[in-house]
Amino acid sequence: MKLKRFLLRYYPPGIILEYVRSNGEMEQKSIDLLNLSNDIDVDQLVNEIVMEEPMITPNRKPQIKQLISKLIDKIESKKNQHFSLYKTLKAHVLPLTNCAFNKNGDRFITGSYDRTCKIWDTETGEEKFTLEGHKNVVYCIAFNNPFGDKVVTGSFDKTAKIWDANTGQCLNTLYGHQYEIVCLSFDPQATVVATGSMDQTAKLWDVETGKEFATLKGHTGEIVSLNFNADGDKLLTGSFDRTAMIWDVRSGECIHVLDEHVGEISSTQFEFTGELCATGSIDKTCKIWDINTGKCIETLMGHVDEVLDIAFNSTGTRLVTASADSTARVYNVHNGACMSLLTGHEGEISKVSFNPQGTKIITAGLDCTARIWGTETGECLQVLEGHTDEIFSCSFNYEGDIIITGSKDNTCKIWKDELLHKPPTN
Repeated sequence: MKLKRFLLRYYPPGIILEYVRSNGEMEQKSIDLLNLSNDIDVDQLVNEIVMEEPMITPNRKPQIKQLISKLIDKIESKKNQHFSLYKTLKAHVLPLTNCAFNKNGDRFITGSYDRTCKIWDTETGEEKFTLEGHKNVVYCIAFNNPFGDKVVTGSFDKTAKIWDANTGQCLNTLYGHQYEIVCLSFDPQATVVATGSMDQTAKLWDVETGKEFATLKGHTGEIVSLNFNADGDKLLTGSFDRTAMIWDVRSGECIHVLDEHVGEISSTQFEFTGELCATGSIDKTCKIWDINTGKCIETLMGHVDEVLDIAFNSTGTRLVTASADSTARVYNVHNGACMSLLTGHEGEISKVSFNPQGTKIITAGLDCTARIWGTETGECLQVLEGHTDEIFSCSFNYEGDIIITGSKDNTCKIWKDELLHKPPTN
């Protein structure tokens, strides 16, 4: 094996080794640096990496040190931020259902009850394409990140559609579900789309051909949440039947049934390493599960009403839960301890996510506001005001310096870090 070059992965932090095998094939291997921080001994870390990885020779130490320093700078770079409203987009004629960035953050998509999905230019606020063709609500949407050249939309018309993000052309329509499609995802390699439906099944589709290659049967209630793990070989589904299931993507077989909740599942997610997953439920708890055994290893308590959304940070060390009790809670994944309680919203919190650096959390609420919080302190750093109806979708871009919020007021707002972006002149 011959090492060709190093690539950086900022979130979660890591160094990717690109190398050539003896047969001439190019491959990649990642060195995960999930505990990287400003106070780490870089020289010691470099020595450990060189000792453990035979492809990296001692003369590469200065280069590795430089790469680690760049990663640390990136983690530390977004601490002092203040977001201001950059643009308000009157996005649709009916309420929005979801919004999502591509990896670059230069484009985002919105879905709506008006049966369309729109692709937007983040910088100009210009509508690039309107994706028309669904016969009912476009409820769930996703880019094929990190590539960003395709979009998938799922609709109450029982179909999903795959689109070319650069032309707006519909490439494939995915037929087969009996009822509404309410959740979907591309796998990390962007070769497979998974769809979850009110018909109690999930389906796996080949992106290139649009052909279904597996139907995942086993749930006895509507499937409302699904996620791929980072390798793309497992799928996690959550259902109103109070269970979640882990599936083998290649075989379509169920590996584990996660069945300790006493209420419907509302949200599911894998953490980055793929060793753990989490499920949020209307039984007021969130549970962390061991992927290999299917056993519950932590039950996260404290909420006094339904848990509506959950999210891991990019390194899998923290988990945040959002609840109908108007609060969010941040937990230490390794010991299940609640580290901070996020209070301030006047109504249920329907959406929550970390920034890529893991230093901040954004929440979206029924009170028409989104709020930014410090992860470790639980302090409310900023309230994003201006929407006139419930905010149900909020997201950071990959760099963590742009936010989009989607609301039932039919608008989408773009918020930018004032230190990096000047407001538009128009």
